[in-house]
Amino acid sequence: MGKVVMYGSVSVDGFVADESGEVKVSQVSCDYTRPYRDQIGATIVGRHVFDMTDGWDGKPPGGVDNVVVVTHRPRPEGWDPEAPFHFVDGVEAAVAKAQELAGERIVEVAAGQRDHAR
Repeated sequence: MGKVVMYGSVSVDGFVADESGEVKVSQVSCDYTRPYRDQIGATIVGRHVFDMTDGWDGKPPGGVDNVVVVTHRPRPEGWDPEAPFHFVDGVEAAVAKAQELAGERIVEVAAGQRDHAR
């Protein structure tokens, strides 16, 4: 089995997304991170990120083969069952599924949502 890594990034100016939540990455940054990204076999995300990106229209981001979504809700209505997205209930199940899918490649756990509730 490959490694499981936590992944998060920030630009030098402290922003990686605009006001609407759209990620903005320069070509230089993309080229710099490409060797790492090419080693990823599966990415784990939370439902918030999945919903915010509209599930990347059924195509995993950055050329990753599979996305595992941690959620207690069912897949979206009308979601293509052939899309390489796997919906699981819980972090432990997500890691197990991602490792199965990634084989010897890296499993990336994407940064989640910060809870602002007090």
